[in-house]
Parts: sequence; C-alpha cells; structure tokens
Amino acid sequence: MLKVFSHFFPLHVLQQVVFDALVLFIAVVLAVVLQLHGTATPDWRLIVPSALLFAIAMILLNGAMGLYRLPAGRVSSRDAVVRVAFSVLVSIPVAYGVFSTLPWNHFASEAMQISVLLLLGLVLLMRGFVNRRRAGSLFAPRVLIIGTGADAAAVEEALSHPVHPQSGLDIVGCYLPAGEDSPEADPRRVLCPSGGLLDLVREHRINEIIVAVRQRRGGVLPIRELLDCKLRGVRVIELSSFFERVLGQVRIDSLKASWLIFGDGFRQGWARTLVKRCFDLLVSAVLIVVALPVMLVTALCILFEDGAPIFYFQERVGLGGRVFRVIKFRSMRRDAERDGKPRWASSDDDRVTRVGAVIRKLRIDELPQLFNVLKGDMSLVGPRPERPYFVDQLAREIPFYSVRHSVKPGVTGWAQVRYQYGSSVDDAIQKLQYDLYYVKNHSLVLDTLVLFETVRVVLTGEGAH
Repeated sequence: MLKVFSHFFPLHVLQQVVFDALVLFIAVVLAVVLQLHGTATPDWRLIVPSALLFAIAMILLNGAMGLYRLPAGRVSSRDAVVRVAFSVLVSIPVAYGVFSTLPWNHFASEAMQISVLLLLGLVLLMRGFVNRRRAGSLFAPRVLIIGTGADAAAVEEALSHPVHPQSGLDIVGCYLPAGEDSPEADPRRVLCPSGGLLDLVREHRINEIIVAVRQRRGGVLPIRELLDCKLRGVRVIELSSFFERVLGQVRIDSLKASWLIFGDGFRQGWARTLVKRCFDLLVSAVLIVVALPVMLVTALCILFEDGAPIFYFQERVGLGGRVFRVIKFRSMRRDAERDGKPRWASSDDDRVTRVGAVIRKLRIDELPQLFNVLKGDMSLVGPRPERPYFVDQLAREIPFYSVRHSVKPGVTGWAQVRYQYGSSVDDAIQKLQYDLYYVKNHSLVLDTLVLFETVRVVLTGEGAH
C-alpha cells in the first residue's frame, strides 16, 4: 500500500494504472511513427504530449467507472462481460472525441485512429477480465499475523475475502503467542517455529507484522522480540491501523479512544477548511448549471405523477450536532409518514413513487442538496447527514458515533461509495467505520477520489436503493 496525502492506494492498482497508461502511450506514439515513416519527420514536441494526454484521459475515465476496483463479492462471467462491455462502449466514443480535439489531425489518419481505438478496447477487455481473478502485486509484502484468536481471524478474513482482494499483501501465516489458548484462525496457517519470533521472521522473509492480539498484558505479546524485528526493518502495525489501511475504515471493535487522541489524522485546521469550502463552491456551482435541465425534467415528472410539493424538506444533523433542513426531490408519497414516526427506508419500499424509484436509482433525488452546499450547511463530500431521531438512537448504541459530526455532512461520501444503502443499526455501524476513516484522513485528494467513485456508482447503479 502506498500512502498519498493520508489515503492508502494498493500498489498493484498503481502498477495496473501505470502499465495500461504506458501501453496506450506507446501505442499512439508507434502508430504515428509508423504512419509517418519515410514521408515526414515526427514532431515529438506535439506527438509526446498528445499521446500522454490521451493515455491519462482514458485511464481517468475508466478509473471513474471502476475498472481498477473489484466490485463487492465474486463476479460471475455475465457480470464481468456486462461491466467490460459498458467500459468499452463509454470509452471508445470519448476516445474518438479526444482524438478530434487533439492538435494532430494533419498527421493522424482515420486508419491510425481506428487502430488505437481497437487497442484501447483490447486493453479494457484484458483489464476487466484479469481483475476477476485475485489481484496481486509484483512487490507484495510478506505478512505475519501475531495471534490466532478472533482478531487474527478477522485479519485473515479481510485479506482473503473476495470483497477485499486488493490489499496486495501475502499472508505467510499466524504466530501463536504465549497465553493465547483459543485459536480461531485457520489451523493450516498457524506456524510452529522452533525458535523465537525473530528466527521465524528471518526464516520466512517477513516484511510486515500485524499485531492481532487484544489482550496484551501478562506477557502475551512478545514486546522485546517485536522491537528487535522493527529494528531490523520489519514494519509492525496494530489492528486499527491495519483495517484503516486495507479496508479504508476505522473498525469500532478494535478502536480505542487513545488511538483517536494520540494517532495521526483528525486534523481540522483552517487551511483545510478554506480549501474544502472553495472546492465545494466551485464544483457545486458547476454541477448545478450542468444538471439544471435534468432537475427541471425531474420536477415536471414529480408534479405530473403525484402533484406538489416537488421538493422534500427534512431536518438533519450537521456539523457540531447543529440541525439544518436538507432539500431533496420528493421520491415518496406525500403521506409517507402519516403516523408521524420516522422509519428507515427499506428495499421495495411501498412508499416510493414510480418517478421516485427512478430518481433514487440514478441519485437524481440528491441533486437539490447542491443548494445546501452553496448555503454552507453541507459539503460535497462527507458523512451522510441523518435525522435527529436516528442520531439520538445511534449515539446511544454505537460508540464514537458523534465523531462523524466533527466535519460537515456531504451529498456523497466515502461510506456511500464503499458500502451499500443502510437501513438498520448494523448498517449504520458499518457505514460509521467508513465515516471515521474519512474524518481521520479527509483531504482534497480523497474528496476527488470519492467524486470519481460516485460517478462509477451512478453509472453502474451499484448500491442504488
């Protein structure tokens, strides 16, 4: 994993991006050179920047569509075909449009452009089907897990489960510390060293140690040997840091208040606040202008199907626990809560209108919240705001729930692009773990990544409800 501006990127994903970009860049350069062979001298000052721009544009587009991120769960052959076909159908017209805008029409023939487009399609097909298999890295660290209990099993599950196969870590095995007598990890992974921990690390060429032992008193944790390993260049990380790095979440079951207080992150400085506010104002203003025709059509559809009101105002909890009124397109019947009792939205909710079902699936119902962003109640990216009724309930049942209110709520967020639609307390716990990660590590880079991921979610319908 590579840490860039407080966010972790899997090394193998970066390797894929670089490889695909190089293939496209070299293909364009070679196509131009072969076409001009013997007829004219290549103008490298024009060819190289244009080829680089084309490669970057294609990588960004397909990154936004999730080509470099494995979807949750195992992918069937049919789903893989649909996913790759969608990427090809979107990318090729955009690529052709990029060709028409680049300043090389005088030397780029139609045959050359078609050749590059065919190669682009081949690269997308290769990447889409390769990503169905377990991802790996050329430089995958060899990992040793300290512990064999429930925490060690959770680490093992996180690294081997098909939902999170992109960690780029190679599990060597589990080390059974003294005093731990309830193994829950896979017995086949438990190592039985003849010597101490340091000998085991040398024997198996361990690069990283994950401490998955919750009870650390009474000599359970080999502190001295861990120190010796670290002094010899082996990375040693604790459970909370592991889940943050690999899963992009701060796990509540392994979280301690001391880690929140003394650890890195959770910075709320004025510079970050200023940059985030300027980013929100600029992007939300552009999005409102671009989405205005869609919003007008949506308003008319709601009016014709179920009458007024078009918009739905609801109290939500924002920054610092302050209550504000969020605005959305109305997607439910006017008497959705006629009994006055708030309810979680659920799958196949009979309160949702026909127009509401469509605009929810496409996330169009969220567009009016851009005006909340302009007003300053919300940000483009942040934890989703909840209703006061549910906040009171969740704050009583879930530790550290109020931490998510230390930043402005968002129209979209890290939890929204990483987890399905939530409709229960258990779902709220899972989403809170992603929200805590965002609060701890939020930056302009992470905000931009979330916006790209949101495009993918909207285009693919993933997580729609």
